[in-house]
Amino acid sequence: MTQTAKNYADALYDLAWDEGLTDELLPQLKGIRDLLRENPDYPRLLSAANLPLAERLGVLDQALRDRVHPYVLNFMKLLVERGHLDQFRDCFVRFRARYAQDHGILEATAVTARPLSLPMLDKLSKRLSELTGQKINLDNRVDPAVLGGVRLEYNGRQLDGTLRHRLADIEKTLSETVL
Repeated sequence: MTQTAKNYADALYDLAWDEGLTDELLPQLKGIRDLLRENPDYPRLLSAANLPLAERLGVLDQALRDRVHPYVLNFMKLLVERGHLDQFRDCFVRFRARYAQDHGILEATAVTARPLSLPMLDKLSKRLSELTGQKINLDNRVDPAVLGGVRLEYNGRQLDGTLRHRLADIEKTLSETVL
């Protein structure tokens, strides 16, 4: 994460915290993150140097006005104006991490070969909550290299139940076996 992303996210978070808006802004930022992730042409359009800044800001204003808090809209406009839209994902990660810290929530990621269904994410979240005794905010990251199973990552720890990990264990055991 860049210092730029930390600075922007911290400024927005501090403002939201001071005004009691963190609960409102977090889901709005998540929605924008999802929108940008699902529509990769949208960030390219908003960052296109050949399109005048006023038009890019107009597109952003039209898309988000009346859907997000003015602080979020202005934050996005600032990122576009300063050429830092590529930092948005890290800004969101930082904002969410500060929110989690202030609200006693453990951030975790389930790494799987395919996207998990919402019921499966809920089940994993509840199980991890039982193990840690904390409220869990669980994301799903897809990595086909895991082959199958799930790897849970949280607080710098990994619980690796992936097929790839199990195969590596078998390979290690076989290589250490003397015939």
